[in-house]
Amino acid sequence: MKLGELAAAGRHPAVPLDVELPDGGSLQVEQWLRILPGQRYVARARHAGRAVLAKLYVGAKARRHAAREREGVRLLREAEVPTPALLAEGDGEAGAWLLFEFIEQAEGLGTAWTRVEHQAPLSPAQERVLGRALAAIAQMHAKGLWQGDLHLDNLLWDGCQLWLIDGAAIEAEQVGQLLGAERAEENLALCFAQLPGRFDDAVEPLLRHYRAADASSEISPVRLRQRIVAARRKRLEHYLKKLGRDCTAFHVRRDPGGLEAVQRDQAQRLAALLADPDAAIARGVSLKDGGSATVARVAIDDGWVVIKRYNIKGVAHWLKRFWRPTRAWHSWVEGHRLNFLGIASPRPLAVIERRWLGLRGRSYLITDYAPGEDIITRFGPYLDERPPEPEVEALRQLFDDLQRERFVHGDLKGTNLLWQAGRWALIDLDAAGVCPGSRFAEAHARDRARLLRNWPADSALHRLLDSRLPRLER
Repeated sequence: MKLGELAAAGRHPAVPLDVELPDGGSLQVEQWLRILPGQRYVARARHAGRAVLAKLYVGAKARRHAAREREGVRLLREAEVPTPALLAEGDGEAGAWLLFEFIEQAEGLGTAWTRVEHQAPLSPAQERVLGRALAAIAQMHAKGLWQGDLHLDNLLWDGCQLWLIDGAAIEAEQVGQLLGAERAEENLALCFAQLPGRFDDAVEPLLRHYRAADASSEISPVRLRQRIVAARRKRLEHYLKKLGRDCTAFHVRRDPGGLEAVQRDQAQRLAALLADPDAAIARGVSLKDGGSATVARVAIDDGWVVIKRYNIKGVAHWLKRFWRPTRAWHSWVEGHRLNFLGIASPRPLAVIERRWLGLRGRSYLITDYAPGEDIITRFGPYLDERPPEPEVEALRQLFDDLQRERFVHGDLKGTNLLWQAGRWALIDLDAAGVCPGSRFAEAHARDRARLLRNWPADSALHRLLDSRLPRLER
């Protein structure tokens, strides 16, 4: 395939693939790492017998994008910030290309973070990951640079050294001079905003890793926390807007017959199920068979998923529902919100809405299967004694998280709270959502009271949980 032909190759050009470069050379693509269709293709490849990271640009802005990447790499190297070496480059009418040294055995700090993020803040393992990130950020700031698209997977750790990638996002204030405090705080906020809000109290202790590089002596922890909250809110808003839009993360199809949205990395895995969800429910293991909803656990090639079908019970029920977002769509959005905020809930994989003349009808939500005992079963043996402290503390942490994010479940009975991988996970999000303003305290109190009603008021377990779960003044 010629370089220019990539523009028409879609999101998943087949690999292995030989790409002819305009200078007469060739590139053997082994794995696509990131694709922006019609614009940018990033791959692990081989060139002249050597493993490389290839960035291939096509379209009208190809040369401009390549030049921006090249300039960012130059700034990083002049600042002595470790970044993969640029081995070869070129451009022509068909597009532009940059070939970088491929850092073997390297792992993005974002991937490393996922293994430790559920530990109690600020565990030694978490501090190692974040400390490395902050040291690299400080090194940039000390030379007047910052990365406008700063996220943890733009930092690679190979076991000995940290490498910064994505030169296209590198910006400069005064090269070689200390970055101003305002710009530094904004950039640090982008990093910290990727962490769940429960880590905001750890910001000040973590800053010692940043200050150790003498990057700035004027960082204000108070101002920084304010910027973190604002940056996290902006990131969440941007993410939620993607849920109904065809993009890198989601495949979305709309037509007069309905809506289908699926995590793009799950589209092939779920294809047969999405084609006929009712047949999948029929052959699955029934978890609930009620009038308003039917829930089944369904086996697919490599495991289990859960399908929840939201039924229409009759004409009167349809007249109440057709003009509103479906319960499946509402749960799809709120499940993604919780996952983004670091609050445990089964990952939403896909949503389907059936429509007739644009009017909503039956809908489906597909999520990861969340094995685990509900809290009634889990705490059943402890009605008159003390449950394991880590499980009580995890419940208190969950309520702290819900308070901080002003999130209300709406039906917090015990069967909707599962113990999974050391955390309490929320399921059944039909009535869940953010409750703004003064109404939150009352709604949160109802959630708290509903959970406690699972046990007799005179039991030792009820009294213990009532004393440990945080309250809000109404």
